[in-house]
Amino acid sequence: MIPYGQHSTNYLDAFRVALQVKRESLTQGSKVTEFENRVAEYVGAKYAVAVSSATAGLHLAVMALELPIASEIITSPISFVASSNAILYSGHKPIFVDIDKRNINLDLELISNTTQVNSRIKAIIPVHFAGLPCNMQQLKSITSSARLGIIEDAAHAFGSSYENGERVGSCSNSDMTVFSFHPVKSITTGEGGIVTTNSTELYRKLLKLRSHGINKLDDQFKNSILSKTLNHTNPWYYEMQNLGFNYRLTDIQSVLGISQLKRIDSFMQKRRKLRIRYMNALMDNDVITPAQNFETHHSANHIFPVRIRFNKIKKSRAQVMNELRKKGIGTQVHYMPIPLHPYYQELGYEIQNLPEAMSYYEETLTLPLFPDLSFKQQSRVINTLNYAIFN
Repeated sequence: MIPYGQHSTNYLDAFRVALQVKRESLTQGSKVTEFENRVAEYVGAKYAVAVSSATAGLHLAVMALELPIASEIITSPISFVASSNAILYSGHKPIFVDIDKRNINLDLELISNTTQVNSRIKAIIPVHFAGLPCNMQQLKSITSSARLGIIEDAAHAFGSSYENGERVGSCSNSDMTVFSFHPVKSITTGEGGIVTTNSTELYRKLLKLRSHGINKLDDQFKNSILSKTLNHTNPWYYEMQNLGFNYRLTDIQSVLGISQLKRIDSFMQKRRKLRIRYMNALMDNDVITPAQNFETHHSANHIFPVRIRFNKIKKSRAQVMNELRKKGIGTQVHYMPIPLHPYYQELGYEIQNLPEAMSYYEETLTLPLFPDLSFKQQSRVINTLNYAIFN
């Protein structure tokens, strides 16, 4: 079975993890800090805070902005539900703005219009869909007058670069960037994520929030009596100063992340080659077209979604997916628009004002793309898809 996505681990990854298991530190130790420093250096950010998942990272990032209660935050309807759930977790309201059909990212023109007429909007979470970055420079320019907080949902985009060559995560035009290290992502820590930022204030908030509101580093203690004996800090003492969460990454996971990071360049190179082969195979095809139908050499190419005109071939998406599965090829849909989920419908969200998101959803299918996918396997995917579509 060829899955739509899969991690790439080798004997060195396994060996390094096994070594760590035999050492003293399994949870919060030096390897977490080392992983954070390496990621920060790789993306060009001042700080990085490792967390248990990208969902946790998004939650903490929204909390760290300390927005007024029930603020409204713009995000994309075409994303995993974590993007908007993090807004709800924090007591705020997601505002869905439609996508640009050319890149499946947020339509920046619509964002400009929305922020001009709605003063309740206090932040925005752009999603770098499939690893293709939003135009952050333009987004920053659009939102600067409203002074909106900006959190980049880069769950798909570790290894991506902006057009100016800076890596996604450098936070040149945002407050924070959140990455995912789930097994199908650019690199993996099993489960896990990281938040990058250039703000010392946000960094310190994130450290507290990920660990029960406690920072054992160098925060000033508030209780001067309990914290000291004879003017010396008590060696056992720590304080919970905020309501935080248990969103920590472990040393074991961090060791795997450090090992994976050594191969990030080869992962990106293989993903680009696979994308180019798909693009060439679909050239001049008027039934199956790439969803992001232009040069994407800046993308991490996390997934390869196509648009299929199912009404033209008289077959449903379910039929095509089932035919491919019978031939040993796994596909997926990224994503059902978030407002279509029952929970969001019960909150009053509707799809009517998101025509491009709905149009994309009705046609999309994600084809296999991951570093260990061979060119021979990819050719099999292409040929089997063509047979399923045209026969």
